[in-house]
Parts: sequence; C-alpha cells; structure tokens
Amino acid sequence: MAQNVFGIDLGTNNIKIYNAVTDKILVEKNMLAIENRRNMIAYGDDAFEMFEKAPASIVVSSPITNGVIADIHNMELLIHAFITELQRGSVRSGDYFVTIPSDITEVEKRAFSDLIKDARIRARKVYAVDKAIADGLGMGIDVKNSQGVLIVDVGYDTTEISILSLGGIVLSRLIKIGGHAFDTAIVGAVRREYNLVIGMKTAERVRITFNDINNEEDRLNIYGRDIVTGLPVERTLTREFVALSLAEHFRTIADSIKLILEKTPPELSADIYRHGLFLTGGASQEEGLAREISGELRLTVNMSENPIGSAALGLAQVIRKSAYRSLAYTIEGLGK
Repeated sequence: MAQNVFGIDLGTNNIKIYNAVTDKILVEKNMLAIENRRNMIAYGDDAFEMFEKAPASIVVSSPITNGVIADIHNMELLIHAFITELQRGSVRSGDYFVTIPSDITEVEKRAFSDLIKDARIRARKVYAVDKAIADGLGMGIDVKNSQGVLIVDVGYDTTEISILSLGGIVLSRLIKIGGHAFDTAIVGAVRREYNLVIGMKTAERVRITFNDINNEEDRLNIYGRDIVTGLPVERTLTREFVALSLAEHFRTIADSIKLILEKTPPELSADIYRHGLFLTGGASQEEGLAREISGELRLTVNMSENPIGSAALGLAQVIRKSAYRSLAYTIEGLGK
C-alpha cells in the first residue's frame, strides 16, 4: 500500500481525515463560507465561527445532508482545501478510503467515489468502507469473526443502526434523528417555556456543556432575543429542562433499535445479548441517551472512547493492516 493514503469520514457536522503519512486524524467542522455565491472565504472550524453571524452576502453551509452529499461542488471545494492543507500546499497523487452509509441508494454511493475523483486531489484509487464496519474497527471490535455485533452511530443528522457479522452488514437502518434534531428540540422548548429565541449554535453549546463529565453544574445561563420585547435577554436553563426536551427523541432511537432486533436472526441475537450494544457517533454522548437505550432494551451499552473519530480510526485499521483490506471495495459502475 502506498504511503500517501488518506481515509475520509464525511459527516454532516464534522469531517474526519486520517493521514497515513503522519498517522494522525484531522477533525474539523464540515462547513464552508461562500461570498457572493462564488468565492470560498473560509472552511472548517473557521467557517463555523461565521455560522448564524454572517451577512446576506456570505452563505455558510454544510454540503452533507442526512448522511449523503447534497452539494457536490461545495464538497469538492472542501475536500480539495483540506487535502491541500494536509499536504502543505503541494497535492501529490494518493489512494483514498471513504466511509459510506449502508442504507442509501447505489447512485448516492457512487456520488462519494465521484466526489474524490473530481476534487482535484490526484486520486489514484478510491475505495469504500461501510461506515458501520469502520465504526466497529475503530471501537476495537474484530468485525470479521462470526459474532453478531450491534453498532448504533448517532450522528448530527442521522442515526445508523447496524447488525454486523463475518465482515458484513446483516441488517441496517438509517433514521433521521441526531444532534440536529436534539438542537432543534432545545430551541423549541426554550421558545415555548421562556418566550426566548436562541440559535442552533447556542443549543449545541448547551448540550456540550451539560455532557461534559467534568461539569457538575445543573444550571447554565444562555442569551437570546425575547419574543415579546424583541430585546436581548439572559435566561437560565437547568439540566433537567434539557433532559425533558430530548426525552422523546431518545425514545424514538430506542424504538428504532428494537425494530432491528426484532428482525435479527436468533443466533446473532444471542451474541448481542452477551456482548451488549456498541454506541458511537458525536451525538451519542448526550446525557441520558445510553441510559434510555439500556433501560428500554435491557442490554449493556458499550460507549466508544472516541465517538467522533471512531469511523476514521476504523479506516486507519483498514489502511494499515492487510487482514482488514478485504473490507474495502470499489464502487465503479454503480448507478450506471
């Protein structure tokens, strides 16, 4: 395998790129800022700083929606910018491994391959790895054995629920609930309870603050616009208030996992009962989510040590270890 190899995990909220040369993973916001519909003036974390603050002439957006590429041109710009940055301004030819959600169409899968080829990054070969497989490898699971494994990846736009065995996906389901839905729920609850309008970035900050294991505070001050007076004001949110606003979404995720388990072959169900469920993804860290799933399903919930980067860590395993190379495949011709 050539040294100049990259593993790319495209998420709605974050992009993760593994660089085989440095053996490091870049994690940045999957966003870019376009001025006057033509010029990219910022990308990654720098673009996120402009989100919900930019004037009308600057559009800040993510090219990924619900796990698939919604704006392929802007995504090409982003990929080119990040790869150029990682190679210090001089793009050299290399091989690319990309994670792909399993529950999407063949045309949508082919878009991931076309994206890498058309991003002007001199791609020699493009390989796909199912995202659930990469998540499993990144969590230290030997996905090639005959044991049944239940992986739940709670991302920003979607939650992917997958049953793995013998290096393949037995069952999979993608539901449109994730961190974005959590933020929207908090925004709506604050508006109803306090007559206060807050932004999505504020809602995300609320979640991250209360999810911090080092934060023992049960209250958090937030700022927004009062609906009645139109003036900026300060309000205090409690941990309990946030938990109640997210409870319905937690139950929906647990119910969706139940539906997958009801269709699971009994021998694999026995493995899952013994080993429990593996929970990963950026939004999986939400306080109370693991407890809700464990209580509803009566299963042990194994939390990922690196929920945001688990799929990228899995790609690193595929790139570095020949035993896992067969888990990667090409997607030439799909959708034609």
